[in-house]
Amino acid sequence: MSATTRHSRVAAILLAALTGCDGHAEHAALRSVLDIQAAAWNRGDVDAFMNHYVKSDELTFSSGGSTTRGWEATRGRYRRRYPDRDAMGYLEFSGLESTLLAPDAALVLGRWKLTRENGDLGGNFSLVFQKVRNRWIIRHDHTSTETSDE
Repeated sequence: MSATTRHSRVAAILLAALTGCDGHAEHAALRSVLDIQAAAWNRGDVDAFMNHYVKSDELTFSSGGSTTRGWEATRGRYRRRYPDRDAMGYLEFSGLESTLLAPDAALVLGRWKLTRENGDLGGNFSLVFQKVRNRWIIRHDHTSTETSDE
């Protein structure tokens, strides 16, 4: 094997190892955002929960067959739908799958569940994240609510 081939293989192995490490770190960072959001939600802090959405009119939130545009409108929607701690309940995320689409873009799929005295809610979500100034923020949220067959 020539020195050039050997160097190319070593470079490929190092690149794969580094990419894997970076990918692992990015997946952990995305999970951390969701952990921080759940903690904020569970203490009743909608503003801290919203801190991980892009704070601009470019934010889109799709649910229930409609799309809300903008950070303020999305925060308002959350506040109307969940006006107090009882309505907010206890939030848990599960089944998380993250896919890096580019060094600064990711898709996260998962399930959400609110445990509440007045009835539990849950469903699926997909989030489009963008990395801005070394911070992952949500640019699009598509959340569905699971309906019962009763």
